[in-house]
Amino acid sequence: QKDDSQRLLESFNTDEKEHTLMRSKAEPYTSKEERVLEESESPLNSNIAAFALKAKVIYPINQKFRPLADGSSNPSLHENPKQAVLPNQVVETSMSGSLGSLSQGDKEDCSSSTTIHSTTSDDRFQARAFLKVASFPEVLTCESFDVKLCLCSLTLKDLMLLDTELRKEKHVMFIQVFKIYLTDFHRKKKITDGLLKKILLNQENDFEELQKQLDSRLQNTEMSGARNSEFQTLEDLERREREYSEHIIDNMEAFWKQTDKAQQDFLDQSKCSSAKATKIMMDLTEKMIAVESLLSEFQDLQAMDIQERLFNWELMVKMIDSLKSSIPEECKGRLNTVSNILDHLTVKNNLSVRQKEELLTDLHKAFWEQLAHYSNECMQQSKDLILKRLECRAKKKEEFKRRQEAEQESLLSKSFLTEDVHNFLKAYHELIEKHWQAQWDLEEEDDCESTEAVADLYKELYSKASRALAELVTELFLQTLPVVTSLSVRECELLKEEWQENLVPQLEKWENHRQRRWKLFQEQLLQEKELWITDYALSAVMQKHLSEKQEKIIQGVVSRLGGLSDESVSYILQKHRLLLCSVLRRFTFRRAGMAALARMRLSRKKSSLQELREQHTLQKGSSLCQDEDQWQLQRAVESHIHEEEEKLEEETQETNLEFHQQLVTEIQEALQFLQQHMEQVIGQTLLQYARGEAEKKSSDDGQDFKERLVESAVESVYGTSNNINRLVQNYYQQLGKITEGYEGKKLQHLKSLQAERNERIRLKHKENELALKEKHTKGLLNVSSTVHQRIVLQQSKILAQFELQQQIRLESLKQKLLGLHNLGTELENQLREAEQDFVSELAVLTRVPLTVKKKPSKRSKPAGKKANSKRQTFQSPEPAEKDDSHENIQEPHGITSGLCREVSQSSHEGETEPRKNSKMLKKKGSR
Repeated sequence: QKDDSQRLLESFNTDEKEHTLMRSKAEPYTSKEERVLEESESPLNSNIAAFALKAKVIYPINQKFRPLADGSSNPSLHENPKQAVLPNQVVETSMSGSLGSLSQGDKEDCSSSTTIHSTTSDDRFQARAFLKVASFPEVLTCESFDVKLCLCSLTLKDLMLLDTELRKEKHVMFIQVFKIYLTDFHRKKKITDGLLKKILLNQENDFEELQKQLDSRLQNTEMSGARNSEFQTLEDLERREREYSEHIIDNMEAFWKQTDKAQQDFLDQSKCSSAKATKIMMDLTEKMIAVESLLSEFQDLQAMDIQERLFNWELMVKMIDSLKSSIPEECKGRLNTVSNILDHLTVKNNLSVRQKEELLTDLHKAFWEQLAHYSNECMQQSKDLILKRLECRAKKKEEFKRRQEAEQESLLSKSFLTEDVHNFLKAYHELIEKHWQAQWDLEEEDDCESTEAVADLYKELYSKASRALAELVTELFLQTLPVVTSLSVRECELLKEEWQENLVPQLEKWENHRQRRWKLFQEQLLQEKELWITDYALSAVMQKHLSEKQEKIIQGVVSRLGGLSDESVSYILQKHRLLLCSVLRRFTFRRAGMAALARMRLSRKKSSLQELREQHTLQKGSSLCQDEDQWQLQRAVESHIHEEEEKLEEETQETNLEFHQQLVTEIQEALQFLQQHMEQVIGQTLLQYARGEAEKKSSDDGQDFKERLVESAVESVYGTSNNINRLVQNYYQQLGKITEGYEGKKLQHLKSLQAERNERIRLKHKENELALKEKHTKGLLNVSSTVHQRIVLQQSKILAQFELQQQIRLESLKQKLLGLHNLGTELENQLREAEQDFVSELAVLTRVPLTVKKKPSKRSKPAGKKANSKRQTFQSPEPAEKDDSHENIQEPHGITSGLCREVSQSSHEGETEPRKNSKMLKKKGSR
């Protein structure tokens, strides 16, 4: 009889677990017949679970599919038939805890005290749907047990909003800085008012089109795969985050191209010099680097605040969940105390077993129905309260937004000079930061107030439940028992007092349990904080390493480029730094999002393991005196917990490695974009440098004078065949000497470089051999060293030799390039001097006024001595024309060479037909 009554009590307890007071009304598919079937299964399942616990069965007895002897699985005989309707379990909307119920299959999976879900259910878990929430207060009324998934999804949303806000701020800052420089040019009358408006309008339209394209892509990503607008899966969330990152990288690349195009169009239309253009581009790049620095600092601070907010959310949710769970737990304990008193009356034969069961049945039915009514009212009040608060929050946000837009427009409408750009950037960023912080404080304050309001509702529910149960128990002891039994009213009053006295230690026990659960939860949260800090530090180290590596690469590339000015090199390095900062800042967001996704993927097993630890800790603390069986059972549970911890640690490492590899792949793709963009920047810089050099060379080439000299020499009656041929021969002899000296110096320079390089390699190899011998003497390469150490040492040795050879080769190339550049400059000066001497002598010979200033000659030989040179191999200009090497060297002086040929030919034809060939000579001379 006692066993039957106990089973009846367990039946009601299990009924309370399966049909608790906050059961969702969103489950119309559950019929009354199915609930009755579940109630009939509960006592049997309870006894089976108790047997399994004593028998040390480590797989869940109540699981949906039970393993058979052959390793296969079949549906359980007690499987809830409603599971076939929900392949993704979308309608599981009840909150974890006693006031909310899970669907039968998953409730059984999660409630097992001896195991955690196997990895075979991971794919099903990723495809599991959970409620899509837009703000934290919605989570307080969310009836899904996947609360952590909802909270992490809110974290991802906050990160996305922060990313959007910072990207918008960067675009606005660039446009304003660009506008400041345009206005400065307009103020200096270098561009017209119409051109200023046209450039600004084009840039604003281009950036608006860029934003429209991004919004369209993001909207398509959001809509794709959305089978239900109210629910989402972890798999869909990971896909959306991945596609979102790809779209942002594409938008970033388009923004880079657009900014470069805007700068280049502005410089082309303003027609400023190459040096001025380089300076302006360096200034713009420097200002955008300052913008990236401000955004990066603000982003890091806000990312930490977002993570801290997540921990605060979990604390608030845990507090509400603790209030929810405390109500049925304490009510069960109060009912158990009543049952014990009635059992005692049954033993004394004051009450029959049938009467006791009927009294307990009526008491349970009346109380749970009344509590269910109160709970439904409490849930509805919570939803209405949250709905009103969210509406009020939306109105406040809209008001904040209008006021903030007005403040931003007021600041942007002010005019700034180029000297005040830094002040503008600082002022605008501080304004944006103030607006963000105001909205952040509003949301946090509303979250706390909403949590307190919901907590007050559940406290009121607890009071109502306690009063209702007290009234029912009073009615049982003071009205029902005197009628059913032969006890007097005074004896029944004593029984009621006994019930109240027995509740005191029970209430203290439940309070201790709650405090211990809260302490365990805080310890778990502290561990997660430490893990997050470690991950954040690892991310910072990774970012620093990547930045240093990229800086080293670009410096190596620039060092291999010869002929660039210091300003051009500085611009290339600044541009690379700007783009790299933008890439690294984007992947700081991506890494934070991946950390949240990894936490979501592991949340189910972490929750199950935490529940297992709590149960074990509470059981261990509640039973001080243990027999042998209890001690062995406790040892088995501890061993099982340890095994599950190892499995969770292994899965955590695998998950982190998977996300890390995905992050590295995305970083490589972004760096590929960066490399392609920098190739274009370097090419454009080289082109501008070449144009500048060409402008310098062509600024004083005497083109007009040479053309007039050709005409005058052809038409002159003073120039005879002999004296012009002698002049031309002297000129070609001088060219021969110059080129011969150049080739000799070049060969000598290359030989000295090769000898110096060989000597440097020999010395470096000698140093390496000495260092290797020193390592041998220190015992670093002894036989006892591990294979791994020897491999690492050999790798470092090979890498050191490779880097040494690369460094020597690069230094040699630099010296070779510098030497050839100096020789080329010297050759060009000598050729220019020879050309000027020839032109001067020809002008004197033909009696043409010399209007071009002759640069001071470094040679000491006068013109008269040149004719007496020992080199007399040139009898006419024709042999020189056949010399390819001389032709290549004389290519910059093609006009002078043509002048020599035309003058020589005209001297052979005589002076009587000077005008006959003037047009042909001028045409050839111009070539």
